Amino acid sequence: MKKIVVVGLGYVGVANSILLAQNNMVIGVDVSKKKVDLLNSGIPPIEDELAADYLSKKKLSLRATTKLSEAIEGADFIILCAPTNYDEDSQSFDTSILKNIVKDILAQNQKTTIVIKSTIPVGFIDELRNDFAFENVFFSPEFLREGRALYDNLYPSRIIVGSKSAKAHEFANIMLDASEEKNAPVLLTGPREAETIKLFANTYLAMRVAFFNELDSFSVAENLDASEIIAGICSDKRIGQSYNNPSLGYGGYCLPKDTKQLRSNFKNIPQNLISAIIESNVTRKLFLISEIIKRNPKHVGIYRLTMKAGSDNFRDSAVIDFIEPLLNTGIKVTIYEPLTDLKVLKGAEIVDDFIKFRDTCDIIIANRTDQLNVIDPEKLFTRDIFSVD
Repeated sequence: MKKIVVVGLGYVGVANSILLAQNNMVIGVDVSKKKVDLLNSGIPPIEDELAADYLSKKKLSLRATTKLSEAIEGADFIILCAPTNYDEDSQSFDTSILKNIVKDILAQNQKTTIVIKSTIPVGFIDELRNDFAFENVFFSPEFLREGRALYDNLYPSRIIVGSKSAKAHEFANIMLDASEEKNAPVLLTGPREAETIKLFANTYLAMRVAFFNELDSFSVAENLDASEIIAGICSDKRIGQSYNNPSLGYGGYCLPKDTKQLRSNFKNIPQNLISAIIESNVTRKLFLISEIIKRNPKHVGIYRLTMKAGSDNFRDSAVIDFIEPLLNTGIKVTIYEPLTDLKVLKGAEIVDDFIKFRDTCDIIIANRTDQLNVIDPEKLFTRDIFSVD
């Protein structure tokens, strides 16, 4: 049994904490007392049904604290899951939080192994090693979905560790032993290779979303049935059925920022496709906004800011970019979102009375429609074809 500290109790941190607490002594750390108190009460501070089930039913060695200095003493592994938001001015991830945490850790415990699970720019691990003269730090990318984060850790598609050291082998085995997928592929790579895998994987997913959204835009403009076209295309096994459901645009915490970071890493390398993916997402939203305006509504409703079912995150949600263009044409915009304390967003009122919201809006925009059978189809504006994420 190892002592493992997980810093940052968002989707990545909570999923890893619960996963590893089956076989190890785990301490979760977060600056948010609310998150810490929830986890110590057996309630996940994220939307994840399986996480809630594990916390209530499984025997886990897991506790949480706001005090990093107390947690890290004697820790074998310290996993960093702090946010790295994309900074438009520097055109790179803001990694200052990670650097500060590493500095605090090494001031107290230089015998530990630091594992970065936050998404980082290519070359960041080399930068950390040089800045702190500390080699025992590596990147291990996450590939999980909000709402199914613990499931994706229990049944990983692959385990990647950006180091070939003995500690990297040990960490990979700890992750594999805690999972239910004992035959999951394990790949140990160089640090820059692991960083690149993460950015290209998410950019590929964004590209696939953008492709089917452009197909859908063409179908709308030409009055074609997009579902028939997608069915015909995706019957080809080389193309497949995943990530083919049209949407308002890709959004959420990962895809928008990771595509921009990859484009930034291409600064001195010729490329066309990465920039086109980002531009395509902007074009998609502008096209759908114009389609809404064509209907001459006086009052437009936005059903949920969350991008998909089972998530409580609406950071960089595609529909947020619809608000100001609609308001600028004189259209009233109201948002139905019960999972926020905000009252106004970008000039649009946020309400939690669904019936009033439904009855007063001329058009209701919805990214996904799995729970919207109570809305008049004539009112509903969505590009959701298959009722899946």
